[in-house]
Amino acid sequence: MFINFMLVGFGAGLGAMLRYGISVFVKSKWKTNFPYATFFINVTGSFLLGFLVSSALGPDWQLFLGTGFMGGYTTFSTFKVESMELKWKTNYRVLFSYLGCTYVFGLAAAFVGIMMGV
Repeated sequence: MFINFMLVGFGAGLGAMLRYGISVFVKSKWKTNFPYATFFINVTGSFLLGFLVSSALGPDWQLFLGTGFMGGYTTFSTFKVESMELKWKTNYRVLFSYLGCTYVFGLAAAFVGIMMGV
């Protein structure tokens, strides 16, 4: 049981570090109201998790990569906070674009990932 916690924790740490690195890089390159960093992270995370859960990886790899790494990499809470910030700024055009694109592209990416993992 202890090894499972270690697999998840180590994977989550690596995923969070990658998420942070991507976020810093994207925000330094594109100054815009649209939260491209979180959008990119969550859509690529949807694809990767879809691929992982449909692949033939063993349970240790599923814990490390699926629960740990992807749990640390993707960021549902940031997505929601950024959405609320756009609402508070009454930037409804960007808000609805962000919400719609994240859900549509996220679902499509997960579907493609699952199909590729089979």
